[in-house]
Amino acid sequence: MKAGSRNVGILIFFIFLGLLLGSLAGEILGDKFGSLKFLKTSYSIGTPTPVALDLKVFLLTIGMSIKINILSIIGVILAIILYKRY
Repeated sequence: MKAGSRNVGILIFFIFLGLLLGSLAGEILGDKFGSLKFLKTSYSIGTPTPVALDLKVFLLTIGMSIKINILSIIGVILAIILYKRY
């Protein structure tokens, strides 16, 4: 099956799974081995505080933040490779 004919939702799922597993692996390896502490270092992308929209009838609060470390980037790359291969 060609990658272009597949569902985009599956690609998003693979990317999310790669981020999750890579981040988890970075946290575990950074905690377990002292020499791999740099794998635990993460950078946050997003809004530091949620944005609030008060319309007097209801209050809408929106916020999103993604923490990325080295292994989560590698996880995304591997997820895309796996998606294209299979």
